Amino acid sequence: MAERLEWIKRTPRAWADWEPVRGGLAAHELVAQRYPQAKVFVVEPEATRAAVARDRLAKPWWRRLAGPAVEFGPVPPGSVEMLWSNMQLHLSAHPQDLMRQWQQALAVDGFLMFSCLGPDTLKELRAVYEALGWPPPGHEFTDMHDWGDMLVQGGFAEPVMDMERITLAYDRPERLLEELHELGPNLHPERFQGLRGRGWQDSLRQAIASQLRGADGKLSITYEVIYGHALKPLPRARMGEQSAVSLQDMRSMLKSDRRG
Repeated sequence: MAERLEWIKRTPRAWADWEPVRGGLAAHELVAQRYPQAKVFVVEPEATRAAVARDRLAKPWWRRLAGPAVEFGPVPPGSVEMLWSNMQLHLSAHPQDLMRQWQQALAVDGFLMFSCLGPDTLKELRAVYEALGWPPPGHEFTDMHDWGDMLVQGGFAEPVMDMERITLAYDRPERLLEELHELGPNLHPERFQGLRGRGWQDSLRQAIASQLRGADGKLSITYEVIYGHALKPLPRARMGEQSAVSLQDMRSMLKSDRRG
């Protein structure tokens, strides 16, 4: 995602990082280094990760003198020119609601940068679960074309989508499962609701070791990573007998008229 910022000629005066702890604090630092004079908002709804974000990203007082401070909490409407969300969208049970929050936070002509997992992710592990007669190990991930359609429905313009497949190799089943646990929850409606026993875990590790091991002795898993970029266009008032326009949208339209 940071490499894709090379395509963007605009320099945001303010940007927001949406859940940077799960998305990667190293990624946050790359963006902060690229825009050192930009104001930064950090959104972390979950209390534990919010504490981690404050501990790692809050600037000491002597660094605040050299640049903008980091603000934590909700982003005021229309206050950022870039919204950055790394590896978050596929974890939302209501992604279109999340997109509306992003759209509201962005200023007109601001841009969204996001990544998420695509439908080929964990295809090898899904095959293992299916062979064992178990429910899927994770919910179905959305195709990049569907994400593009949802962005347009959510008020964004000119969405650009692309993807790549990455294969990660592990030495032991335990490390593979540990990393999957760190990546987020299983939102599948048919997921097992209770606690698994030791016998089930032993069966899973044995199945992974026997079915996912390649000629090199490694256990390989595919991750499909989707990248998206979209703009927030000038709002248009819907015409009718009665039309409602938010104050923020009205200000944006008036500014555009003055520039014209």
